[in-house]
Amino acid sequence: MRKISLFIATSLDGYIAKPNDDLSFLKLVEKEGEDYGYKEFTGTIDTLIIGRKTYDYVLKEIGASFYDNGQRDVYIITRTPSQNVGRTTFYTGKLTDLVEQLKAENGKNIYCDGGAEVINELLKNDLVDDFIISVVPVLLGNGTRLFKDGRPEQLLEFVKVKTFDTGLVQLHYKRKK
Repeated sequence: MRKISLFIATSLDGYIAKPNDDLSFLKLVEKEGEDYGYKEFTGTIDTLIIGRKTYDYVLKEIGASFYDNGQRDVYIITRTPSQNVGRTTFYTGKLTDLVEQLKAENGKNIYCDGGAEVINELLKNDLVDDFIISVVPVLLGNGTRLFKDGRPEQLLEFVKVKTFDTGLVQLHYKRKK
């Protein structure tokens, strides 16, 4: 069965965005030629699940091809129906139904790239299998929290940790079954 992996960056105090969905703190660890394992990770997936706000931000900042490269299916979780484009589907149904369907299909793993609402819905339903969390060495003080209150306790098993000369630390855990 396919796994869902979370591959995301957070501040040391647990924020994935500053107020107003500002992701500028990620620039603190930008380094020429360093992708923090992103290319290797995306080689293990063929499907993405992304919240609408995250998708719109990446679309504006980087472009649609960052997600839809023609080689993977992209599901944008949204409340507003939109026309599908290429292999990008704007999904307005129940997230758990989509995940159950995708996990049952053949293929590589599934990548959740946020946002916080999507991540926390997956966590509430114990659907995230792998957690790859890059911790940026900054305390933001407020913004959008990676993990919200009101979800069940989940035990995780340590896989590995990797440190980088930019000060970023990447933690990898898997769900303990």
